[in-house]
Amino acid sequence: MFKKILIANRGEIACRVIKTAKKMGIATVAVYSDADKDARHVELADEAVRLGPAPSRESYLLADKIIEACKQTGAEAVHPGYGFLSENEAFAKRVEEEGIAFIGPKHYSIAAMGDKIASKKLANEAKVNTIPGWNDAIESAERAVQIARDIGYPVMIKASAGGGGKGLRVAFNDKEALEGFTACQNEARNSFGDDRIFIEKFVEQPRHIEIQVLGDAHGNVIYLNERECSIQRRHQKVIEEAPSPFISDATRKAMGEQAVQLAKAVKYQSAGTVEFVVGKNQDFYFLEMNTRLQVEHPVTECITGLDLVELMIRVAAGEKLPLTQADVKRDGWAMECRINAEDPFRNFLPSTGRLVRFAPPQETMFSADTEHLQGVRVDTGVQDGGEIPMYYDSMIAKLIVHGRDRNEAIAKMREALNGFIIRGISSNIPFQAALLAHPRFVAGDFNTGFIAEHYGHGFHAEDVPHDEPEFLLALAAFANRRYLGRASGISGQMAGHGVKVGQDFVVVALGADGHHKATPVRVTSYEGQTGSSTVQVGARSYALVSDSRLGAIRLAGTSNGEPFSAQVERGTPKNPLAIRVAHNGTQLDALVLSPRGAELFALMPYKAPPDMSRFVLSPMPGLLVEVAVQPGQKVQAGERVAVIEAMKMENVLFAAADGVVGKVLATKGESLAVDQPIVEFA
Repeated sequence: MFKKILIANRGEIACRVIKTAKKMGIATVAVYSDADKDARHVELADEAVRLGPAPSRESYLLADKIIEACKQTGAEAVHPGYGFLSENEAFAKRVEEEGIAFIGPKHYSIAAMGDKIASKKLANEAKVNTIPGWNDAIESAERAVQIARDIGYPVMIKASAGGGGKGLRVAFNDKEALEGFTACQNEARNSFGDDRIFIEKFVEQPRHIEIQVLGDAHGNVIYLNERECSIQRRHQKVIEEAPSPFISDATRKAMGEQAVQLAKAVKYQSAGTVEFVVGKNQDFYFLEMNTRLQVEHPVTECITGLDLVELMIRVAAGEKLPLTQADVKRDGWAMECRINAEDPFRNFLPSTGRLVRFAPPQETMFSADTEHLQGVRVDTGVQDGGEIPMYYDSMIAKLIVHGRDRNEAIAKMREALNGFIIRGISSNIPFQAALLAHPRFVAGDFNTGFIAEHYGHGFHAEDVPHDEPEFLLALAAFANRRYLGRASGISGQMAGHGVKVGQDFVVVALGADGHHKATPVRVTSYEGQTGSSTVQVGARSYALVSDSRLGAIRLAGTSNGEPFSAQVERGTPKNPLAIRVAHNGTQLDALVLSPRGAELFALMPYKAPPDMSRFVLSPMPGLLVEVAVQPGQKVQAGERVAVIEAMKMENVLFAAADGVVGKVLATKGESLAVDQPIVEFA
């Protein structure tokens, strides 16, 4: 077994590999860019080596620097994680030639299966069902349109070296095929250094189901069941689960055996994933093989009880697989939510900056004395006070739950999301909460078009209606009563002027446009029990009990005897006196006032926000890579104005209306803040 390994990656996957290496007694070496010098993976590793400046092409993509770091530290093996160089055939070969073990498949397997064009040809030869398409690299956008017409729209335009949603577009007509080809080529060139593009038929209403395989150097290959990855947004997975609520045991077996057959054809050693698109009649087609560890591997670990990173390390060290196909378990139901640094209410634009607060829910996974190993797991590469840089992908953490069945897993995930505290940047937690509550998701009735179908016009606060809005009002009143209770007990108050706590209050739910809604409530507290009150909201009564520390954001306790977890804090960006309550994806900003205070508040005039329609504002933090207009230029609605780059994605800003450019307020190369003006129209 290796004594020391280097992890050629960053973020949560680097931390994940370090965790297993420590468990195995193996020393670890981290590598980092200037943007990551204080990152969590650097802190957790035994040693750390600087690679270079922040952009990945000047740091994490430099094979020479990584090999040099191995030699410098005496690392005997490299774990590439996912992304970056994990599926780079030349890197794997170089590592092997230098006498360093590559904790992944052999370079010839990566060459055969990591390249999407080559892998489709090989799958055809192995008599594996593949989707109709053009599997050779396409030389021009015009040729792409011609091929797309021959196959028949809709088609999927994909970069051969693509992954993680980069270099991928769906086209429904000639115009989209023309534009999609160019965009995919640019993204692929920038992200992977390989701009080859191919086209295939887009299967409508498909499910994305993948099979986890595991092979060793002794010719043994097994499959570890499937993962359901159909809940995707713009080809990026959002929620993954294992097993799939859709496929039968017979289909599972057929897909698994086909995946093993394919892996054996390329002498596959290590963990890998064979991805399939599955039709409504459970007919399945090979999509591609990911010759690396997948982001969503924890759900497979939960239901099988295996540590995939450990097995990868053991296989790379020449050991035989410790189990056969008959030994593979399928225990309970696991689910993973990807917690990303993006603002769902601003069309999921990236949100970068400092994590002012980061407090994930308590991990409760893997207690050996229970029959089923169930609970909550958090895989993350960040910590309280850390930075989410603009140079890499948007993932903050992966939240994983394991339950006895699918309904229990959903309930556990909703509760865990309620207790996940992130401040300083925006996250997609409200969106995840909305998905988990959607009746069709709960029923398991969805495909890869689910998010586009239900949230095609963006995601809005009203998309997450609370099933019991009175509960939010009760929590606001309960929190306010606790604050008042503490204030009334402070010593040294002037006689006759101390804080008095009544029972009758009015909770004023603050509307964004000045339309507020007032609801009378009665709060009854019990002598000597500061964390216990009964709140009457209309006909509903809530007996609330919580021993959470006053001032802590996470409020956990019971409501009418049932456990709950919510987030409650005093002060919002617009109103320091308001109380903000968040539960099940719904957020309420409210003032809790005395009845007289509510009467006076109702008389306050509404101050409308300033009119910013003359400006093009940056919708997110990012790098301004292009300003396409000049002062005095006439611009039509829909015309390109500027391009902002953040988290490896280009975002084009268009003019909302016809006009003449008055001033350009930001310059190319400038780092922009959210809502910073870029262009002002005259």
